Parts: sequence; C-alpha cells; structure tokens
Amino acid sequence: MKAAVINQYGEIDDVVKVTEVPTPAVGPRDVLIEARAAGVNPVDHLIIKGFMRAGGLTQPLVIGNELAGVVAGTGAEVTGFAVGDEVFARVDPRIGGAFAEYVAVDQSLVAAKPQALSFEEAASLPLVGLTAWQALTEQANVGPGTRVLIHGGAGGVGSVAVQLAKHLGAEVVATAGADSTELVRRLGADQVIDYRAEKFDEILSGIDVVFDTIGGPTQDRSFRVLKPGGTLVSIVPIADIEAKKAEWNVDARAFYMRPHGEQLAHLADLVASGGLQPLLETTFPLDETADALRKVERGGARGKTVIRIPA
Repeated sequence: MKAAVINQYGEIDDVVKVTEVPTPAVGPRDVLIEARAAGVNPVDHLIIKGFMRAGGLTQPLVIGNELAGVVAGTGAEVTGFAVGDEVFARVDPRIGGAFAEYVAVDQSLVAAKPQALSFEEAASLPLVGLTAWQALTEQANVGPGTRVLIHGGAGGVGSVAVQLAKHLGAEVVATAGADSTELVRRLGADQVIDYRAEKFDEILSGIDVVFDTIGGPTQDRSFRVLKPGGTLVSIVPIADIEAKKAEWNVDARAFYMRPHGEQLAHLADLVASGGLQPLLETTFPLDETADALRKVERGGARGKTVIRIPA
C-alpha cells in the first residue's frame, strides 16, 4: 500500500516520503480501515521532528493521527463494525499510521462516520473534536452560564471549541483575525475580538474559563482576564504553572487529548443534530503530504487541512 512515512526524525522536506509499505497486520481487536481522507495537525510536526517519541526509528514510521474511511476487515474480537461500514477515528498516538491507504485501529477508538459529512470533513474532526470536548467538559466543566474565552476561534481546534461551548450553554468569547470575525460569529461566538487590533486582556474580565490553543504571550496574558477561582486550560505547556496559579488565584492545567471512540460517537450525534460542523479549509492528495504538512506548519489556517486518499 502507499503511505507517507519517515525513516528518521528531522524537517518535513528532508524526511517525509510517500512510498510503498506493507499493509498493517490486523490484531484481534483491530478494525482495518481503507482510508479515504486523513486530517493534518500541528502534532504531526512534533512527531516528525522527534519530540513525541524517545529514541530513534528502527523501521519506517507511517505518520498521521486521524482519518475517515471504509471498513475493509475486522479482527476476531471486533463487535459493532462490519466490512463496508463508513467510520472515522483518532488513532493511537503511539502508533500513528493515518496517512496511508489502509490503517489498523483498535475498535475502541473507532466510531461510525456522520452520514452528513464527506470523508474529508469527517477526517478533519476526530483530533480537534476530542481535544475541544475534553478541554471543555473534563478539564473545565463548562455548562450553562459559564463565560468562556476561546483563543484561535477560526483555527482547527478553536472553531470546534466555539461550537461545543455554545452547545454546552456557555457565553462564548473568541479571539480571531478581522477577516474571520463573521465566520466565528456564525459558529456561535457571542463576542469576537480581533487579536491583531485589540488587546483582549484590556477588554475582558471576569472570565470563568479560558481555553488556550496558542501559548506564549497569549497564554500569559490570559491569566489577567480570569475571575478568582477561574480555570485556564491549555493544549500548550504552561511554564511556572504553580506560581501563576497562586499569583492569580485560579486553576490552570495543560493537557493532551486521548483517543476515545465513545466520545467520537457523541460528536457524530452532534453533527447529525446540527450542533457541530467541522471547518474544512484545504485538501491535498496523498502524494502531496509534505505540502499539506508545510501549510499547517505555517499556521494561520481557517479550519483544517486534509489529505485525500483515493479508493
């Protein structure tokens, strides 16, 4: 089968190759998915550069973390999925493998693809959807009446987080560029702050929850807008976290999402009910995986970049 692989860690242009590799073995709990599309994410760059794994590579590593496709086979212990089913999944990050024509995924990480979505749209959702859902519900307990600030409201994670926070009953404030203001409002934000022209920490106060997808100075300034006892949740590490919690009298936590098939099925239900729509920006063919990775590495996206994988 054809797949995007790395043989060593390094820069995208130096190490990412699309080549023929063996079809993955199918374990007893695995669903073999004939991939039709795979989402591209910033975490892919960390893996390619060796920041997510200890030691070197002893064999080619198929990269990629989320996909949508059709079930081509199942292990002996698999229940709930059959050949021909349309599915999507966030793969085990220790294994990867989504940028390939076939991917073996443990059944616990797989869910039925929302019928309303194309394969490309569905492939854009698992990683950002699970990240936003776990941040808002598990890390911050967002609910009716919660005032939430979401950074990067037009990005892959942020665009989903805006919709989910609104679904949970929150008052949603988001930062975005001026060219994305109307888009983010349509997604459900009650207030959008142009991060290029306005300083959110001079405008806002009394925020219950900040969901930080940016890090750096944006993360540092976010502590200023939280009310006492508020919560900052970040997908970027927080330096000097205990000192900042004490200084501002708030909770703060950085987390890394985990794959979860049942939560993915819940997100699919939200898509079906009209409460969630993934934001897809650009697609690339599998042979142009390096180009797709470079685009995401540059940042500034409005939604997700996806790799198309022909049947």
